[in-house]
Amino acid sequence: MCGRFTLTVDPGQIQAAFPGIEVPRELPPRYNIAPTQPVAVIPNDGKARLDYYLWGLIPSWAKDTQIGNRMINARAETLAEKPAFRAAFRRRRCLVLADGFYEWRADALTKRKTPMYIQLESREPFGFAGLWEIWTSRDGSEVRSCTIITTEPNQLITPIHNRMPVIIPPDNYEQWLAPQELPLQQLQSMLVPYPAGEMVAYPVSRLVNSPENDVPDCVLPVAES
Repeated sequence: MCGRFTLTVDPGQIQAAFPGIEVPRELPPRYNIAPTQPVAVIPNDGKARLDYYLWGLIPSWAKDTQIGNRMINARAETLAEKPAFRAAFRRRRCLVLADGFYEWRADALTKRKTPMYIQLESREPFGFAGLWEIWTSRDGSEVRSCTIITTEPNQLITPIHNRMPVIIPPDNYEQWLAPQELPLQQLQSMLVPYPAGEMVAYPVSRLVNSPENDVPDCVLPVAES
């Protein structure tokens, strides 16, 4: 799964990575983004701008927003089948912006888990494959939410975790964000593990275990314990 990530780069770097997208002038760095918090997304709504949606997808048919707590990730292999995701997969896709993410590596003997920070080797920001929805409350107010799609791990992630978030390459941004409904086969072809050779991973402090710690020290390398 993907349960924590970062977006620490400045707006200029985001603008360079996503040309043609309207980016706010100020974006506070985030070192420990957690579920149910607002996350930066580019939805396929045709507006070509960065927006903020809650992390944890709330289907339009949900009775309340609590279901979003269980919908932070969506498995690529079953998107077309799950009632919570199948309509959004065809029509409401997005990029969830990040410049790194965390996974916890378990020691085979002690079972103690070490947080690992994973980035592109270039350290550039990127987009997770995501889905979004609009949920309307009884009073008519709207909540926009999203989920991050996961897939099987590449060779770098395999020793760390049995899943990894799907990272969409820049060449596929336009296709993934197309506002129209796309064939399932075309969409599925983009939901593959990112090349391991273009990524790096290193252990970080257990500070990241608590969502309350949203500080630069979360991403600093530490010695293996």
